[in-house]
Amino acid sequence: MTIPTSTRAAVLTEHRAPLLLQELPLPATIEPGAALVRITCSTLCGTDIEIWEGKMTFPGMLPMVLGHEMVGEVVAVGEGTRDAIGREITVGARIGWSESTCGECFGCTVLRQPVACSRRGYGFLQRSDVPPFATAGLSEYAYVVPGAAKLLLPDEVKDTWASMAGCAAKTVLRAFERAGGVRPGSRVVVQGSGALGIFATAVARISGAGKVITVGAPAERLAVARRFGADAVVDIADGSESTVNQVLELTGGEGADLVIDLAGAPSVGPEAIGMAAQQGTVVIVGSTGPTGDPITLSAIMGKELTLVGSLNGDVSDYYRAIEFFRAFADRFAWDELFSEPCGLAEASDRIADMSTLGEIKAVIDPRLP
Repeated sequence: MTIPTSTRAAVLTEHRAPLLLQELPLPATIEPGAALVRITCSTLCGTDIEIWEGKMTFPGMLPMVLGHEMVGEVVAVGEGTRDAIGREITVGARIGWSESTCGECFGCTVLRQPVACSRRGYGFLQRSDVPPFATAGLSEYAYVVPGAAKLLLPDEVKDTWASMAGCAAKTVLRAFERAGGVRPGSRVVVQGSGALGIFATAVARISGAGKVITVGAPAERLAVARRFGADAVVDIADGSESTVNQVLELTGGEGADLVIDLAGAPSVGPEAIGMAAQQGTVVIVGSTGPTGDPITLSAIMGKELTLVGSLNGDVSDYYRAIEFFRAFADRFAWDELFSEPCGLAEASDRIADMSTLGEIKAVIDPRLP
């Protein structure tokens, strides 16, 4: 096939403004280790929404193409391009990919933690007016840079699931690993009922938790959380009783052995500490904002809590997320998390709908009109 020289993309030029459909150039040559991919599926993540809203911003970031959970078909490939576990990538292969890392900095070489890479790059951090222009998901074609973590995808893992694995699912799995896993029969509280919170609810159930409580809103999402393994839910929009008191009542006054923050609201920190059991573990994953409500250090000390931070995920978490969906394909109705696919022209409406909690996870297929 003829290699395309440009691509149509939905470009964010102003926060909270509709995305503009633009034609962006593509690199004339494919570097060794790189690939040019036709996007077949891009799922929107909470980070995309926060960038659109302007909650996550920095000078000079716009214009940009959103989307960092995606799957595509390779249409051109550079010399020696392989996936993260050494398998050759050829034209026609179905791949997913994640952030790029440099392999040379302190984080990469000494810490051996890709998430600590000082030059870690997401496709959505690439300005759309400078080369290589289109590296993110809301585009017909994307240039996958040499340092990006690529994975050949198994046929039995659907495009939507594989896209979600690229950020949301791998983030959750890393958080559970950072927490030391779920002790069988233990009490787990998931703060947040978005895609990450619902997925975390399912992971806690599959991992052998004795009681899983999902905290969030609106009621429709909490109903989904029940279908994904929650034994009980706490609706923060109810307001009849404090969130902490409700969790304590649901745990016989003991609190949760593991509390995992996937919400990021200012009140999450003190609530997590308040609902944690003696010698419990609190994992902070979703608090991306600059500030939150103050927490009481003496409460952490008095309960002998373990407080853990977990940042996104790396290619090992990405691989495990793909394998998770393959292993537990029939455990829950994963498709319920995703809306019906739409084309790039409708991406703005879907982002705005996610911003108001109208859907859990929007799906963009750039091949659609």
